[in-house]
Amino acid sequence: MTKIENEIMEKLKRVVCIGECMLEFSEHTPGNYKLAFAGDTFNTAWYLRARLGADWQVDYITAIGDDAYSEQMLAFFDAHHIGTACVKHVGNRRPGLYIIHQSEGDRHFTYWRDRSAAKQLADDSQFLRNSLSGTELVYFSGITLAILDAPGRERLLEEVKRAKSQGAIVAFDPNERPALWESLTAMKEMIEKAGSIANFVFPTFPDAQMYFDDKNPEAVALRYLNLGASEVVIKNGAEAALVATIHQRHTIQARSGVTSIDPTGAGDSFNGAYLAARLQGSNSEDAAKSAHNVAGTVIGHRGALVPMEIVRPAI
Repeated sequence: MTKIENEIMEKLKRVVCIGECMLEFSEHTPGNYKLAFAGDTFNTAWYLRARLGADWQVDYITAIGDDAYSEQMLAFFDAHHIGTACVKHVGNRRPGLYIIHQSEGDRHFTYWRDRSAAKQLADDSQFLRNSLSGTELVYFSGITLAILDAPGRERLLEEVKRAKSQGAIVAFDPNERPALWESLTAMKEMIEKAGSIANFVFPTFPDAQMYFDDKNPEAVALRYLNLGASEVVIKNGAEAALVATIHQRHTIQARSGVTSIDPTGAGDSFNGAYLAARLQGSNSEDAAKSAHNVAGTVIGHRGALVPMEIVRPAI
């Protein structure tokens, strides 16, 4: 970097998302598949980048392999101004891959991620510590934890806690995916452990109801508030979202009149838009309205990543 570029970087406020970006092959017409890049926390990084101003830097912490597709992924990050300084290269590994195909009016996902380089993103505590240093916000998910081995999960949570102690805001989406975990018990224990560290938690009500027996969105909110979260935002598909703190509750209706073409990435986009609004001074109600608007736009397009210019805030 030039001296001027370094000075600009030093003035930027910084957001860090942690997780796995994968190769996505989606069926656009019968038998014809398109290559893209996506993954829950990367999708949120995308919408944070789209919704935050030029005075913010958005970085992605992950690990990639030493193959051509890993290099294409890195170039994709660069091209869309998502920072790559925290991307670790792992030899003899590849990105994870999934295929989306349509059948009987619904989307079906098939995954190949056993050799994913991202499984090693938390193997080095110092790498995590350096990557999280000086950030305003740390964002990760239950999927981030699920792909790691048990020591990696503990290292990641320890370094996130350290970043929080140094002033970072922590945001977490439980994103319960039992198929990625060794047991339902392990999933529930680690998700609640992560929830106890977070300032913001973004559960989805049907998942919380299924795996934690929460009877309604209020019960989800109470569970995470009692664990120590400051603000819990419960998503519920096309239904209203509930934003809860210890002192107040707000119910914010989803955007009406939206035709859903593809719901992939809707929740991730909601999280990114909500956090971007809160980081830039919006209150929780306005942030949730903004998040619903972005998610409503996303489900009207195919794929998890809608072009940034479509979802940028109006000037």
